[in-house]
Amino acid sequence: MPGGKEPRNYSPYQQKVIKRYYNEQPTILRDRLAQLVGDLYLAQGKSRARLWKQAAEAMQKLGLSAERIEHVVNSDKPELLALVVKELG
Repeated sequence: MPGGKEPRNYSPYQQKVIKRYYNEQPTILRDRLAQLVGDLYLAQGKSRARLWKQAAEAMQKLGLSAERIEHVVNSDKPELLALVVKELG
């Protein structure tokens, strides 16, 4: 291809692994949010802000509304994030 990359040729095994990963993406993100709840209870300062950013990105990938994400993040309460995880589970 001129000016572009060659398309990758994945083996059937690799294609299955990739497909399973994307099929399990919501579960992976929900588990990540659950882990972030515990981390947020213990974090302070810059690390806490970084964790909230990660939580917002995960909620966005899960399709939560921007208003809800903003409300949960701006509240700075891990309890609200725990409720979101409970709803998703």
